[in-house]
Amino acid sequence: MALLRSSTVCENPVPTTCEQIPHIYSSSSCYGRFPQRQAIKALYCQPRSCVESRRRTWNACASLDAQENLAIKFVRHGSAVLEDVPHLTDWLPDLPTYDSPLYHNPAYATGRDFFVGPYDVVARNVVVPLHNPGNRVYFRRAGPSDKVYFKAEEVRACVVTCGGLCPGLNTVIREIVCGLWNQYGVRDIFGIEGGYRGFYARNTVPLNPKNVNDIHKRGGTVLGTSRGGHDTSKIVNSIEDRGINQVYIIGGDGTQKGAAAIYKEVRRRGLKVNVTGIPKTIDNDICVIDRSFGFDTAVEEAQRAINAAHTEAESCENGIGLVKLMGRYSGYIAMYATLASRDVDLCLIPEVPFYLEGEGGLYDFVQKRLRENGHMVIVVAEGAGQELVNSSESVKARDASGNQLLLDIGLWLSRKLKDRYNTRKEVLNLKYIDPTYMIRAIPSNAADNVYCTLLAQFGIHGAMAGYSGFTVGPVNGRHCYIPISRVTEMQNRVNISDRMWARLLSSTNQPAFIDADKKITEELELEAKSSAVLPDSAAIARDVPSQTTAERENSNGIILKHEPAQKTE
Repeated sequence: MALLRSSTVCENPVPTTCEQIPHIYSSSSCYGRFPQRQAIKALYCQPRSCVESRRRTWNACASLDAQENLAIKFVRHGSAVLEDVPHLTDWLPDLPTYDSPLYHNPAYATGRDFFVGPYDVVARNVVVPLHNPGNRVYFRRAGPSDKVYFKAEEVRACVVTCGGLCPGLNTVIREIVCGLWNQYGVRDIFGIEGGYRGFYARNTVPLNPKNVNDIHKRGGTVLGTSRGGHDTSKIVNSIEDRGINQVYIIGGDGTQKGAAAIYKEVRRRGLKVNVTGIPKTIDNDICVIDRSFGFDTAVEEAQRAINAAHTEAESCENGIGLVKLMGRYSGYIAMYATLASRDVDLCLIPEVPFYLEGEGGLYDFVQKRLRENGHMVIVVAEGAGQELVNSSESVKARDASGNQLLLDIGLWLSRKLKDRYNTRKEVLNLKYIDPTYMIRAIPSNAADNVYCTLLAQFGIHGAMAGYSGFTVGPVNGRHCYIPISRVTEMQNRVNISDRMWARLLSSTNQPAFIDADKKITEELELEAKSSAVLPDSAAIARDVPSQTTAERENSNGIILKHEPAQKTE
């Protein structure tokens, strides 16, 4: 869709009814982080509120958002609202423009119009009720512009990777370098080593198409990475001292928040510097965009672990293959790997609390499935069941990025199952496989390689066109430029009322764990009472999973655990 040229462009558009509030203001998920939006929603839901009061409140709240949300600009045309991204001319209005070098690039000389117009947009939602479509929210469509704000010889670009490893990092680095070099003629490109800390504590690495030619065939990142180390003032000082004017930041939720802080400081100092975010998370928990790079590769590689668990389980009496996959807050990898495998009997994700005891509980289902088939496979996301693994230490401990450190749900669940079958004097052969670090460290597959190429090239086009403080990604299959604050305000989680989760339940025939919260409370209270009568050492042993001599980690990082419970004569 293209917004008409007569559209009103302003930072503080004033709706006149509750229904005209853009999605970013009316979404209930945003209220906790942005209290001023509660005032907007309350005011506009009052039927007799005067227009002038609405105008004052809207402008005041939009002004706050200009500070908190990096000045998301709204372009309004009728019921359509474009959530636009910042541009260099917002604080440097007199910048000159130049014809795009792509006019002279043989790859773009086929006669087709490759350039996107300033009014080309992508719809946030494509499925709406026909009788009440409401306000439609749009993002700016990504692509090359016919006018650019940098000459090739004046560009000094840098690339940095932050956070955990993910398949595809090297591909994104390679395509940023090759895209700048081959499409726009940029020759001054270098990498920042070791994450954000590298801006002020490490030397830079010169990058060119020759030295990044085959890095996409390797896992990890050639630039190195780290968590934490973000010091906005030091980073922007380094950017200014080195003469950098394009910064490409590859990372997840926390990294993108850091990119937003860098953009705000750059804008405050009035620097001609683009800050472009490339969203990365193997868990697929970044909101707004369709998916994150590395996710497809992770699901594909998880199949190998599930297949191994299934083979082990079906080869022995009462065999259980237990596989722990990534997913701190979102269970997408576990869900898609389960659907792809069709060998999984039970999938546990953070979004669905589960309980052990009673009718419809995990123990009941495991016993039924073992009685029917003689074996089963369980897939559990790392963030599932943390409310059951009750430990005060787990709440306090956090990594350098501020993420809560989780206890090993896989070891905890395997111990619980073994204890139950030992108590019942029944045989149980359980193998526990944790392929987490194998999956993170592999190269990206073909689908992710193509996806990483698109992300990198669209990011370059946006930076050359003068946009800043944005991240790039596909929305409903079309790539667009999204304000950084939109992808960091909440996490993308599995919608358990969606058809995809229903498909999984119909595939595994697992319990839906109705009334799980109530059951969990009862189980925790019962465990607390039983722990109170045990010696301190015994209580610790019950709550904290510990490795035994039967657990061992091989060179591939897979933990195998095999402790068959013995029958008592």
